[in-house]
Amino acid sequence: MNSHVNEMRARDGTVGKALDVLDTVAGYGRPVRFGELLEGSPHPKATLYRLLQTLTNQGMLAYDESSHTYSLGLRLVRLAHVAWQHSSLAPVARPFLDALSARVGETIHLAQLDEGQVLYVDKRNAQRPVEMFSAAGKVGPGYCTGVGKAMIAHLAPAERARAIAQQSFYRHTAHTLTDPERFAAELDRIVAEGVAFDREEHEPGIICIAAPIVAPDGRVLGALSITTSLQNRTLEDLTGLRPDLIDTAKRIAEAAASWQFPG
Repeated sequence: MNSHVNEMRARDGTVGKALDVLDTVAGYGRPVRFGELLEGSPHPKATLYRLLQTLTNQGMLAYDESSHTYSLGLRLVRLAHVAWQHSSLAPVARPFLDALSARVGETIHLAQLDEGQVLYVDKRNAQRPVEMFSAAGKVGPGYCTGVGKAMIAHLAPAERARAIAQQSFYRHTAHTLTDPERFAAELDRIVAEGVAFDREEHEPGIICIAAPIVAPDGRVLGALSITTSLQNRTLEDLTGLRPDLIDTAKRIAEAAASWQFPG
């Protein structure tokens, strides 16, 4: 996380600290003990305990007395469901994802951009499912996923520069782009071609073609991808699906035109 974001969060006081704790608990993907949270926490023991107690009292976290663990609370789940309905592209895109999935028979991803990272908001499994990282609700890197590159490429110049600065450029595979300048050049090619590719950049053997979902006013609403394994298809095969992918992305953008999505 860059220094600017850290400075902004430092000004957010107790609310910001509590949200950071929620993020940390959610990040474990399982019930977590106080000691585990304390080990990686920037807060003193007493402060962390107080934040956890407040979040638990408010129903944002749940505490299991038998296992002494914290997990996400039902109030947070309800809020997340409402947010998914009102702020996510998923409800609008659902019928288009279903139709594309039926036509191509491969894994379909729908994603939105969150602080330079990819938030997967919906997914359709392939006819022959392939094990991979992505799942609805998961957060992935922007710089080495097809949907991430498609969205970042079509941002306004200042927003694109900010998104590039938010990338970790960690090498996930031998194909991962880890140089910001090469990544910027890749983004220019994506704008020119209209689609992005994941060439085994995030996971070995996993490839995809992705297209941005862009509102009439130029806002990037999200991205759509067709993902598969090299055991099933080649990049040339995916290139052949480009017209259908772009057409589906445009249809989703048209259907979402009257919706007010968060910036």
